[in-house]
Amino acid sequence: MKTGVSRSWILVDNKGQTSILDLDKYAIMKRVSIHARDLRILDPLLSYPSAILGREKAIVLNLEHIKVIITTEEVLLRDPLDDNVLPVVEELQRRLPLPAIGLGEGEDDDHPVVNGTQNEMQTDEPIEFPFEFRALEVALEGVCSYLDTQTRELETAAYPALDELTSKISSRNLDRVRKLKSAMTRLTSRVQKVRDDLEQLLEDDDDMADLYLSRKLSARVSSPLSGRVAPYWSPDSSTVGSKLLSRASRISGITHEETDVEELEMLLEAYFVQIESTMNKLTTLREYIDDTEDYINIQLDNHRNQLIQLELFLSSGTVCLTVYSLVAAIFGMNIPHTWKKDHGYLFKWVVMLAGIASASVFLSIITYARHKGLVGS
Repeated sequence: MKTGVSRSWILVDNKGQTSILDLDKYAIMKRVSIHARDLRILDPLLSYPSAILGREKAIVLNLEHIKVIITTEEVLLRDPLDDNVLPVVEELQRRLPLPAIGLGEGEDDDHPVVNGTQNEMQTDEPIEFPFEFRALEVALEGVCSYLDTQTRELETAAYPALDELTSKISSRNLDRVRKLKSAMTRLTSRVQKVRDDLEQLLEDDDDMADLYLSRKLSARVSSPLSGRVAPYWSPDSSTVGSKLLSRASRISGITHEETDVEELEMLLEAYFVQIESTMNKLTTLREYIDDTEDYINIQLDNHRNQLIQLELFLSSGTVCLTVYSLVAAIFGMNIPHTWKKDHGYLFKWVVMLAGIASASVFLSIITYARHKGLVGS
């Protein structure tokens, strides 16, 4: 099973056509020119953190269920049979092919190129996103939409459960809210990881520049050193060397266009705002849960106070009955007394006076407790 999972890939080319690949890791490394440690980030059997890495000829992205390698011509995704990956594949098929922009029937022959005029006119047309950015946008959209959908489902289940708990505190409702809170904590951690990755990428212009694969490819083609800089890629080459070559390929003939990352920055900011909105929803839900917990604790404290008051009343009554029992015990002792003879009328007075004394003691205790604020008025 492990070998089957590690060899399963789906390829989407720049025409939107898909194919299932059964390649080992060495074939993938040679195909997309990445190192083994970058490929291990995408291994579903290993617990690697989420990451968006720009390499010389590829973008390695590991966010949630989307594990993808993006080049200038194709996209490789892990786990093609995963239900969560299939919508991403369908979206890649729809959005990766560039729309055909024709000049009309017969215009290619009627308007020949004169001193590059036609090329200049075509240059003035809006330039589409590079292939790697269109694929990156689909991946980010899939991750953000997936997390937002899970957040909305959690909200749909959590708010009614919390309202039901406030109206009736029971073991069933408490256990239900506990499970929802655990799910919210796990989801918040996942959203926070994606948010941190996007924020870290937005704060580093060099990392964003590494994601411009088409620009680096054009620089290698146009650079006079392109024939001498890393003509062959080897999986055993050092990572430091590949980074130096990446920097060298950009440094040779640096222009404003090569250092401009505004296009990618706007793309990343759009999905950073979306993931930030999802994070705010979870934060609001957490605050609602905390408020509910405070309300439940207040209710439980009130119930405990009522039990303490009841215990105080019962203890006071017990003391008063003890006084009454003491009088009955004194008169019930089998000791000869002269006043026992011909004084039967004293029985009712003893009973009445003992009852009045017990009631007076009880009222005195309750009055003192209310005066000190121990019980409610």
